[in-house]
Amino acid sequence: MKTKTIMLVAGLLLFSMTAMFANEAKTEKIKVYGNCGMCKSRIEKAAKSVKGVIKATWDDEDAMLTVTFDDTKTTTLKIEEAVAKVGHDTDHTKAADKVYNALPGCCQYDRPEKK
Repeated sequence: MKTKTIMLVAGLLLFSMTAMFANEAKTEKIKVYGNCGMCKSRIEKAAKSVKGVIKATWDDEDAMLTVTFDDTKTTTLKIEEAVAKVGHDTDHTKAADKVYNALPGCCQYDRPEKK
């Protein structure tokens, strides 16, 4: 009987901790302009450098960055700003011209028009 009670309490504790952490993780898709595998590496590394980012994957087919992050530690705007600092525009942030122009030729994507 004692063993069943301990197992029940441990199970409830584990369940409540899992639910607590699940509420903090958020997954979003962000449009990030780029072309190739070098872009993919650069974009993902920049996104993962933001405190609170758990996972970042950029798909070159649709130019979408899927990012999972702790929304108590960061925001999508902070992630977009980090990506822009390494030369990649998003729909909300623009990379500095100097940084964009320093990208390898294969990474210089067609820049979106200003909205």
